[in-house]
Amino acid sequence: MKKSLLALLLSLFTLSTYAQVDISYYLPEGYTYDESIPTPKEILGYEVGEWHVSHDQLVMYMKAVAEASDRVTFEETGRTYEKRPQVLLTITSPSNLGKIDQIKAERAKLRTPGASADLENMPVVMFMGYSVHGNEASGANASLLAAYHFAAANEIEAELEDIVLLLDPAINPDGLNRFASWVNSHKSYNMNGDPNNVEFNEAWPRGRTNHYWFDLNRDWLPVQHPESRNRVKVFQEWLPNIHLDFHEMGTNSTFFFQPGVPARMHPLTPEKNFELTAKIGTYHAKALDKIGSLYFNQENYDDYYYGKGSTYPDVQGSIGILFEQASSRGHLQESVNGMLSFPFTIRNQFTANLSSYEAAKEMRQELNTFMADFYDEIKNEVSSDPNKAYIFGNEQDDAKSFHLADLILQHDIKVFSLNEDITVNGTQFKSENSFIVPADQPQYRLIKAMFETRNTFKDSLFYDVSAWTYPMAFNLDYMALNSQILNLANTEEVTKDNLTLQPGQVIGNPGAYAYAMEWTDYYAPKAAYKLMEAGFLVRVATMEFGMDDKQFGRGTLLISKGESGLDDQAFYQKISEIAAASTVDIYALTSGNTTGINLGSPNITPLDKPEIALLVEGGVSSYEAGEIWHLMDQRYEIPITLLAMDRVSSSTLDRYNVLLMPDGRYSGLGKSGASSIQSWVARGGTLLAKGGAIEFLAQHDIGDFEFREIAASDSALQKNYADYDNARGAKVTGGAIFNAHLDLTHPIGYGYTKADIHTFRNDNLFLEPSKNPYANPLVYTDQPLASGYLHPSNVPGLQNGSVIQVAGVGRGRIVAFTDNMNFRAFWFGTNKLYTNAIFFGQVIQSGTTR
Repeated sequence: MKKSLLALLLSLFTLSTYAQVDISYYLPEGYTYDESIPTPKEILGYEVGEWHVSHDQLVMYMKAVAEASDRVTFEETGRTYEKRPQVLLTITSPSNLGKIDQIKAERAKLRTPGASADLENMPVVMFMGYSVHGNEASGANASLLAAYHFAAANEIEAELEDIVLLLDPAINPDGLNRFASWVNSHKSYNMNGDPNNVEFNEAWPRGRTNHYWFDLNRDWLPVQHPESRNRVKVFQEWLPNIHLDFHEMGTNSTFFFQPGVPARMHPLTPEKNFELTAKIGTYHAKALDKIGSLYFNQENYDDYYYGKGSTYPDVQGSIGILFEQASSRGHLQESVNGMLSFPFTIRNQFTANLSSYEAAKEMRQELNTFMADFYDEIKNEVSSDPNKAYIFGNEQDDAKSFHLADLILQHDIKVFSLNEDITVNGTQFKSENSFIVPADQPQYRLIKAMFETRNTFKDSLFYDVSAWTYPMAFNLDYMALNSQILNLANTEEVTKDNLTLQPGQVIGNPGAYAYAMEWTDYYAPKAAYKLMEAGFLVRVATMEFGMDDKQFGRGTLLISKGESGLDDQAFYQKISEIAAASTVDIYALTSGNTTGINLGSPNITPLDKPEIALLVEGGVSSYEAGEIWHLMDQRYEIPITLLAMDRVSSSTLDRYNVLLMPDGRYSGLGKSGASSIQSWVARGGTLLAKGGAIEFLAQHDIGDFEFREIAASDSALQKNYADYDNARGAKVTGGAIFNAHLDLTHPIGYGYTKADIHTFRNDNLFLEPSKNPYANPLVYTDQPLASGYLHPSNVPGLQNGSVIQVAGVGRGRIVAFTDNMNFRAFWFGTNKLYTNAIFFGQVIQSGTTR
């Protein structure tokens, strides 16, 4: 295939540039540099762009710059799961560094009602965050240049009196290091740019994500991971005016900077934000014009979901700016625009970094005024909003309420606990596990974004999810309060320091006839596994029973010493420790003569300890696999095996009694893998399958699942070609919340006390309900959409369809899920539906399956 002359010239230019690259290729004209500040090459031993910087090297250079410069301080803000340090450079004038606390306090006035901030003299603050996706490495490598330039450039010394720069060189240290190791270990010294090279094709799960394979750029709002909590803490302490977010996109693209598509901005973001973003964009355009780089804006990307690094700031008076650079993925790769070198990608990112600095410097007062006005305007919005507060809680589960309150507190939002039980519109909220969030506070718009239900939109295309209503995600009772109810409530403010989750306890004495643990608490699965691991006999009650004034629901566990060999006192001590660690209460039962069923009833069934394998690699969705791994490992402390798909065989599977198959493509298993799985289930295994895994099972006649097809009803003869992409994209279910009905008597529903539940889905795979009505424990209602966007053509696929379906294969069970029960680690409300399948799949009766 012949290349255009332009492409050939670009190729020759890029190859030539790569061969001769030194730091002068990157640095802007007209600057001189302090020789006492080390260049990256002087510390790392290679020029920027010659190799991909590893995280330890990145930290080493940042420390060296801070030690050499009186403009720079270095701090560690936290540690990742893999214990890598998260670091922050604060770069400003020496005089400003001497009064950091004073600057922060003055900036806090921007968010404080009635406070008068000195806007004329207040420094502007710009946060620079690089490579939240670890394999989008041009950002992190550009941070080396940013640190050097802002620390060493002589000509900006006076300017730094009016600006504070916050530099986070690698928002995702674990992913960055994984990627750098891959591309560096596959680099040739004589490169040809062939896209087929293994250098450009990382091994699963790739370097985009963190240790548990989460996309950290979706976690700014949910803050479920330490990396996110640490960086959000920095944001809330500093309230930056501009928040830079450096990314990469496909190799055959160019360079993008915000604003994104105007119609896809969240309604809670003021129009002024878009105007300022566009004004800052003129600085980027001018700088990229100067070096001859192609670029675009106001296309493709949006500013809707507030959980992204470029959008989270927009609802807090800041300006979030996304940069997307075409990725070389390794060191040199062919593209439709010619050879794309790693140094070229770094240069574009660094150039946009410099143009952002120029904008911040020249727009300082305008940006500070915008933030002050942003919070001033909130007073009127609160006044006109009939919803003066939001209350949430759960009568029988402290943990979910605690975790939502904890999430909210991370964002500088005030939360209050109840000091007394109250009933609102027939719903009871208990003092020990209910919270109120007043709307009348500076973070009003962010609070609205967390609690609102939104079903109407200007645009039908979304770069990410269209809904994240938190009380729905946590399956909590909640409602908006008017001022009268709010004023009558007896409350007490809680903080990140004093919010606690009370430990569980054993209620009763040693030597009881048996001990019972209800399944209503979020952490019941954690306690159950620890009890089984200790060697105790654990049985599950499939019917209700009671003793004295206490009633126990289906799913209650009965615990006895089993073969542990412990005496009464040691047994009591051990279950007390497990109760305390799991926040679950355990009750001593003095007799087997309970009301309802007795404790020797055939409706109380012994449970086997789950031995779990999670299929990974191949075509498995690393996101969903990571969500399951994180849930089991971090929340429930249940060990699981990450089983590579190519190791599936009958002999391997016999080690486990539970197999988890997340969404993904399973063609790599082939007929032999399908046969191994089928025979394993038939021998009594419990298989949990989601999305593409269900399709794979159906293709191999395992479980006899059927799918709904949505008939195309459009009979138009001709449509505008230009409308095709939008029309197709509008039918995608990118992420919304749905109404479903749960059978509370089914083992999948154990521990839930209300049949109405909210689930999350982000695909268009529709499962036909089983003809056996007992096999459909969770189904959509006839009005399925609860919050978010759903194309009308997809409604019939969901109405009264299956969310969870159970199939029988021999002595085993397959539990099929269409929706993601563990979405992004914050969908607490449906986590236990998934773990119920793990623990109780073994007790589902054969006559109730499809």
